[in-house]
Amino acid sequence: MSEQVDTFDTVDTRPTKIMYVAEATAHGGRDGYVTSHDGQIELRVAMPPALGGDGRGTNPEQLFAAGYSSCFHNALVLVGRRAGLDLTGSTVAAKVGIGPNKARGYGLAVALNVSLPLVDQDLASRLVAAAHQVCPYSNATRDNIDVSIVLS
Repeated sequence: MSEQVDTFDTVDTRPTKIMYVAEATAHGGRDGYVTSHDGQIELRVAMPPALGGDGRGTNPEQLFAAGYSSCFHNALVLVGRRAGLDLTGSTVAAKVGIGPNKARGYGLAVALNVSLPLVDQDLASRLVAAAHQVCPYSNATRDNIDVSIVLS
């Protein structure tokens, strides 16, 4: 089965229609809490020990990793479904790193680990490339942060 992979090198990836808006509020920055407008999220936020904090709460990097991995996985399933494939058992794990950048600020780096146990390596590579074009997180981060994707 061959998968057609479109290239979107010069395509504008901004939404043409907003279908949903998420709302969240931070109280106290990295040592406080975050809430969502609908009450689904109410989490303590704390600096991780690696950054000098006590680690007694989640942090923005964990939340970003959760959001990116779930969004990318959904894009992968969508691309698979469009190709007539069942991607049962697939997973996407994200690692989000933070560190200083050359502009005296901070930057992020993302590593996605994709598992497609029922798909051969060549097809899996094409599905991942197509999902990377579909995923809103990939589109938002493209050319802004380093994103590596590994098939396991």
